[in-house]
Amino acid sequence: MASNDANLNLSLAGRQLGDYRILRRLGRGGMSVVYLAEQMSLKRRVAIKVLKSDLAEDESYVRRFHKEAQAAAGLVHANIVQIHEVGQTDGVHFIAQEYVHGQNLRQYLQSQGAVGIQMGLSVLRQVAAALDKAGQSGIIHRDIKPENIMLSPTGEVKVADFGLARVVDSRDSMDATQVGMTMGTPLYMSPEQAEGGRIDPRSDLYSLGVTAYHMFSGRTPFEGDNALSIVVQHLKKEPEHILELRSDLPSDIAALIHQLLSKKPDNRCQSAAELLDQLRGIDIDGFDDHWVPNIEIGDASLSENPDGRMEITQQLSTLMKSAQGPPKVLNGRWVAAILLMFAIGAIFGTAFAPSSMLDVADAGVASEIEMKASVEEQFTFAALINTEKALLSVKRYFPPSESPTNQEFALKVDRRLATLYQQQDQLEKADRIYTRLSKLDGSDIELRAFGLCGQANIAQVRGETDEVASHLSKLGALVGQLEPTAQSLAIQTLKTELRDRLNTILTTLSTDQ
Repeated sequence: MASNDANLNLSLAGRQLGDYRILRRLGRGGMSVVYLAEQMSLKRRVAIKVLKSDLAEDESYVRRFHKEAQAAAGLVHANIVQIHEVGQTDGVHFIAQEYVHGQNLRQYLQSQGAVGIQMGLSVLRQVAAALDKAGQSGIIHRDIKPENIMLSPTGEVKVADFGLARVVDSRDSMDATQVGMTMGTPLYMSPEQAEGGRIDPRSDLYSLGVTAYHMFSGRTPFEGDNALSIVVQHLKKEPEHILELRSDLPSDIAALIHQLLSKKPDNRCQSAAELLDQLRGIDIDGFDDHWVPNIEIGDASLSENPDGRMEITQQLSTLMKSAQGPPKVLNGRWVAAILLMFAIGAIFGTAFAPSSMLDVADAGVASEIEMKASVEEQFTFAALINTEKALLSVKRYFPPSESPTNQEFALKVDRRLATLYQQQDQLEKADRIYTRLSKLDGSDIELRAFGLCGQANIAQVRGETDEVASHLSKLGALVGQLEPTAQSLAIQTLKTELRDRLNTILTTLSTDQ
């Protein structure tokens, strides 16, 4: 891969991509390389994100790359990095976006340490404004962290990489991330995102709370030597109170940060608009929204991981993916890391036993997924691994018929299994689960809507036009009963072409009423 990166860098430096002349490389990530370029017609500097040449040969990667641009392009706001153009020239796929001259928040924290009260409050207000705009468009960022918060010398703050939520293929549900760790960074990840649960805008607010804690205290609330240990802490451990680390922080700011860090989404601010109102209500002597920070002139777009994937994320992703690959022999470094995971898991109440983790890292070496202490722990562990065998262990060890709690987690397993089967093109298995969910009795409208969305998507793949129409008709009647956030999430699980048809049905139903 390194040679491919080098070849791509050499081949594009000094080249012209349409209206853009490539000047130099700014950074690189898992999917793309980011360059500084000059837009010739407008005589301005822009950042060009170029899909890596080896990935450009894979149609699925090209689709994901363009979906990121499509998701972000419609967000026009002063606090959001703007997408200028998405294009393709001579087989090179690229996104031209706003170039921010300054630093990102991570670079600032590394060089300057914890921020001042005024600067921190200004950053929070501007990021909240960006999330409010995204929320109005039904877009969830999913990877709010210091690397994605750009600081300009004039005091402007801009949020980058607003395409992550739409990188998921239209076949996938919004809360199914297929090893959810790839859809965010563990240091800043919400509990529901970490365990592969349902994601809504309140997940971004948790990540902003972690970022605020880091910004004001100089460190993140949870730290560890590997991704899994950090994930466990997000799920199980309460952070040290920030006033213990930053005694001069106003109590209302501290209280708001810990509200955002609530494990349960219902205990956080319920929207970015609500957060923004609270931030605007905080009165700090001498505070001026037009503050000018001590920002070094540089490349705010510079990041070694512009696709939002830190090394710690990649470590966990590698470990989890190995459960689906051929058997491998663990080297000493991995054994040490895995043993450390067990120790940290025991401290925080989650028993990640060695035999179970060996099963994850060396698929086929151990024949069973070990039973955990509770159905919640079993599901959390299974969701992190995200294999059929692991997910089915939840029902096996904790039969749904034994308690309402077991039944609740069995339905969560069904959601993840259905999506996993669909991702693996096991459409018959997926369709059976979607059908069962769509026919559930009781008040769980969201699960029934999820089932109908899955049925419609599969019928579309199979070319069953009458079945598609039938599922969408039923879905239209059901979705109208959902709360706005849940309604938006349900619609997003549909294939793009089906969303427009469903929106037409909803408009017709609304007019008839």
